Amino acid sequence: MITAAASVVASIPSPSISYFDIGPLRIHIYALCIITGIIVAVLWTNARLTKRGAEPWVVIDIALLAVPLAIITARIYHVLTHWSFYFGEGANPLSALYIWEGGIAIYGALIGGAVGAWLGCRWTGIRFWTFADALAPGLLLAQAIGRFGNWFNQELYGLPTDVPWGLEIDYPNPAWPIGLPEGTLFHPTFLYEVLWNALGVLVIVWVGRRFRLQWGRLFAVYLMWYSAGRIVWESIRIDPSDIFLGLRTNVWAAILGVVVGLAIFFVQKRRHPGLEPSPYVSGREWNAGQAVQSQNTDDFVDVSEPPTSEVEEVSATSTPATK
Repeated sequence: MITAAASVVASIPSPSISYFDIGPLRIHIYALCIITGIIVAVLWTNARLTKRGAEPWVVIDIALLAVPLAIITARIYHVLTHWSFYFGEGANPLSALYIWEGGIAIYGALIGGAVGAWLGCRWTGIRFWTFADALAPGLLLAQAIGRFGNWFNQELYGLPTDVPWGLEIDYPNPAWPIGLPEGTLFHPTFLYEVLWNALGVLVIVWVGRRFRLQWGRLFAVYLMWYSAGRIVWESIRIDPSDIFLGLRTNVWAAILGVVVGLAIFFVQKRRHPGLEPSPYVSGREWNAGQAVQSQNTDDFVDVSEPPTSEVEEVSATSTPATK
């Protein structure tokens, strides 16, 4: 009895709610976690870009393209890698649109977000790799915040365990393994990833300052760090997933993430051994001190100096008479 009580006390409880209502509006906590992460990433990226000499809040122009595309492709990626869950026998195809119920994939978000960021950088003149490096720590922190949404949804947990930090999951649960008794604890993979990502934020900030990594190499560190951890956490998750050559699809995606990160790091190091001359591409620099002038020159009046006749008149009336 004492042992059982101790195990319950030592475990991590899951939240009893995943949403709340404000009048007719239902607010999903999962969505709030995602939105909070996005806001944090935008604010931090803005601060880092501004410090590099970019126009304050130019990140908003880029985010307007990157964020929607990231969310759309994150959902598409999830649906494609869980096809039978949405389009299999007895499934409801419309549930593929129910993004508030959970089910977005970071690797899908990276694909769409990269396309949107590239378009936004072309629009604003910011170097794409400068933006990516500025985004790296904020993106990883945003992912850590977003993982708390999985906790509220009681999803994406790991194998059964008897460790003191085992996660309690309400019974029954759609991902509950057949044959396991009620009260079984599971590895809190959401927490593992939160801690890994938080540590990664510190690592990225430190290596960026210590080695002055630019030209996309800091983003490459992010990609390698996150993907290396994801290989481990994904391998112990028990939620449904398509299997390819004995591994979950997201394990393969994480392996590819490490490879792509390594490629970006060494290719960019070879191509750009020096530092970036500016956060802007050549010819698109932002000048903070540049005066704003009217586009219609007919309406523009230069009042910086009075007309010559006025100067002469003032001089004539203000000069003391000589005696």
